[in-house]
Amino acid sequence: MDRVKRIFAGLIAALFLSFGVAAQKATPPASLPPPASAQSLEFLQAADEVMAKMSKLVSLPILSPLKKSMRSREEIRAYLLQKMKEDKDADKRYADQKTMEKFGLLPKDYPLDQILVKVLTEQIAGLYDPDSQEFFIADWTTAADQRSVMSHELTHALQDQHFHIDKWTDAAKPNDDAELARNAVIEGSAMAAMLDYELGGKGSVRDLGEIDPAMMMGDLDASPELSKAPKILQDELMFPYVEGITFTQRLLKAGNGWPDFYRVFDKPPASTQQIMHPDLYLQGVMPARVELPGTKDVISSDWKKLDENNMGEFGLQEILKQFLPKNRAVTLASTWAGDRYALFENRKNKRTLLVFRVRLASDASAARFFGAYSEILELKYGQRSNLMRRPNFFSFDTPEDGVVLRCVDSDCFVLEGGSRAMFDRLTIEMGWPAGPAVPVNANDPHVNVTGFPIHPGVIADAGRPTQPTAP
Repeated sequence: MDRVKRIFAGLIAALFLSFGVAAQKATPPASLPPPASAQSLEFLQAADEVMAKMSKLVSLPILSPLKKSMRSREEIRAYLLQKMKEDKDADKRYADQKTMEKFGLLPKDYPLDQILVKVLTEQIAGLYDPDSQEFFIADWTTAADQRSVMSHELTHALQDQHFHIDKWTDAAKPNDDAELARNAVIEGSAMAAMLDYELGGKGSVRDLGEIDPAMMMGDLDASPELSKAPKILQDELMFPYVEGITFTQRLLKAGNGWPDFYRVFDKPPASTQQIMHPDLYLQGVMPARVELPGTKDVISSDWKKLDENNMGEFGLQEILKQFLPKNRAVTLASTWAGDRYALFENRKNKRTLLVFRVRLASDASAARFFGAYSEILELKYGQRSNLMRRPNFFSFDTPEDGVVLRCVDSDCFVLEGGSRAMFDRLTIEMGWPAGPAVPVNANDPHVNVTGFPIHPGVIADAGRPTQPTAP
């Protein structure tokens, strides 16, 4: 287990290739040039031996020979940079970064691409590249760790020969949450296979008790670039490995070992929630389909939609963890039932506008979410004016524009960067009842002490609650 923990950071860095810099298949994929130096016979024999052993351990016959090589840091860096140059989906990467900024997960204008390359070059221990069907290992990896790295990466190679793992993972697009869930299957199963290899025939991951994810994690302080990265990058990087191995173990225990596990390729997980709670996957519990209101006639053409996607339970948990104590964030995120968000950018001034709809497990969960997310919005925006707080309704203005949060039954809807009038029109599109009246100038003699207009014979409605307020 100490060996697994030691090489963990080197393995997880490889996921960044799918996290943000994976090349499009429309152009010839990046590939490493022939090795600068001759490959040692010892390395080649070790790779063949480990692949043969992994084939038996995970019950996947070898279907074709595999290219394999040891590579220098310079060769790997050049390969990674070429991958990024070939990436034709720069718009998606830009949208992802702007989304993380708007949710408060990344600092504004964070140098994401540069950090990805630094972390990769610092940490990567080995990689299987499905494009070129080549396995390579970093030549700075110690001899003691090489076979463990091989056991992980060569599991990818075997799975690719049988299930075409890149195409299988890409099939989840454009749902980012579902794509991350499929990555967790790939990386988690390779971690489980590596554990089986390390056990050396003295048991298997299927026979172990519940795995503590902490035992899989190395010391991030030993990885300077990774340890300096924002928490969202660290967590999204580690999620497929840490959560994926517990998901894999649960499926191995539920079936007849590895042969039954591969049914997951015919029935992939639909969300990170199913990875985090494997029994929901086994029971077929699916996330709710959440729709956003139509925005065509509400948000002007000055705004360009950058993305519309799903955060999932993992994404929601990350948002909550950024501002709230971890235990509270995890508990609240576990009540996630579905979500949808859209991010817009103003073509003129580059301001962003976010609409975010979340469905919770119950009305009571939505009430708790309302209380927590109100706190988050206040923490995100230091300069607030015209604050209005009513049961299940919260709004204020910022120097840029308005922020509004409202919950009805088990749904909550957030607008950041738009006006109250825009928010009201969007909620009407969703079929929600009218929200609380907008207060006017309290110094106006026609306004009562609550800040609402006085109408003859009418008592101002101060926002009748649509569900119980948060305790």
